[in-house]
Formats: sequence, structure tokens, C-alpha cells
Amino acid sequence: MEKIMVLVCIMSFTILGLSSAQEINHAAAAAVTLATAPAAAATPKAPAPTPASLNLSGILDKAGQFNTFMSLLKSTQVGMQLQSQLNNSQQGITIFAPSDAAFAALKPGALNSISDQDKIALLQYHALPSYYTFGQFQTVSNPVRTMASGNGGPFGVNVTAFGNSVNVSTGLVNTAVNSAVYSQNPVAVYQVDKVLLPEEIFGVKPPAAAPTPEPGAPVSSPAVSPSGASATGSSTSSACGSMAALAKGLYIVFLAAGALVLVISS
Repeated sequence: MEKIMVLVCIMSFTILGLSSAQEINHAAAAAVTLATAPAAAATPKAPAPTPASLNLSGILDKAGQFNTFMSLLKSTQVGMQLQSQLNNSQQGITIFAPSDAAFAALKPGALNSISDQDKIALLQYHALPSYYTFGQFQTVSNPVRTMASGNGGPFGVNVTAFGNSVNVSTGLVNTAVNSAVYSQNPVAVYQVDKVLLPEEIFGVKPPAAAPTPEPGAPVSSPAVSPSGASATGSSTSSACGSMAALAKGLYIVFLAAGALVLVISS
């Protein structure tokens, strides 16, 4: 009986050992499977917008308060020039966009009083041919060149920063630069509450200088009296006439005196 019990115990331990070994083998196989399984793919980030995918009109239209500015950009075709700057340059672009209220605050007829060419320059004056973040305005060098400046020309603006506030000045207008409507390299759009009026267009014009006479041009004659004689000639003629009359009178007196002397002598 005791031998039977010992045999059962040995068989039980053997079975338990086999079970443990199988579990260990299963666990090891699972670990190997996990270790060799490919890692889960990370969720891809959305690609940054490229210049070709950015549309300035779409940015302004989405903001909702730049209808007048958009209309002028379209009618003058300056909008196409600004979009070309964005698409084809490495510097990007920064736009100071006047709100509809800013245009409404202009003096009546202010835009109608300037030529089409000046209107184009006015709109170009609201764009800088480089991308500026709000923080970069802290170290900008004035005057800042605008799209109206060309290569080193006039039409510059002065940008000043004090802490977190930024102002832009034209010499005629000074206004705050509000928070960005859109700012992601290579384009930034900032709202301004005044239309930026350049001195080159709206400043006081100096009086025109008198034209210089061309070499060989005839010198103007003295003023002529209604009778046809000049003032100087008229006064000279009067003096000469008086002298002639006086001489004639003296000659008559002299002749009369001579005749009287002859009569007395005879």
C-alpha cells in the first residue's frame, strides 16, 4: 500500500512538472512573439501648408472684416502680385490689412482723388516683402521696405515695439498692429484699424518752381500802352516834345527882339 502511495505521488509531481514546463514554454513563446512583432505605426502629423496651398484671398475672406481691402486688391490686380510674392519667393510676405471700418473712416473722396497708379502704390504699401512674426518686430530696422518701395525706393514704414504692443507709422498715420489674423511661415496677416497713408501720395506737395527759360528764348518786352507805345518810350517822347516847344518859343522871342532892335536903329 505504501508503495502504491509513493508511486501516485511521484506520478503527480511528474504531471505537475510537465504542466509547469508547458506553461513556461507558452509564456516564453508569447514573449518572443511580442518582441518580434512590428511596432504600431505612429499617427502621422498633418503636413505644414506650402506656399502654393496658401491663398491670401481665402485668409482675408475667412476673417470676414476686410471686404473693402479685398475688393481693391482685386480691382487693381495687386492681389495677384502679393500672391506671386508668396508663391515664388523665399522671404514670404507680411500684410497689414485695414478693416472695413478703417476705410469707412477715411475722408470722403480720399481714394477717388488719387490716380490709378497711386492707388496701386497705396495697396502695395500695406505689404512687406518678408515674413515677420510679432516678436520679430522688436528688432526690425526702420524704415521697413514695403512692396511699393521696389529696390531701395521710398514708401517705407516705421514699426516700433513697446513690450507686447506694436505700432506702425507712415508719417501721416500712426496705428496699432493688432493680433495676427494668420501667422505661419511664410505668410503673416495683421489687422490695422487705420488705412496706412504714405506721405509720397497724401503729403503736402511743395509749390512748383517757376520754369527756367530755355537758352536763346526772346526776352519779354516792356509793357505797351494802349496807344501802342511802351511806357518808357511814351515818357521819353513827352519830355522831348516839351523841350522842342520851349526851344521854338525862345527862337520866336529871339527873332522878335532882333526885329525890334533893327527898327529902333533905323
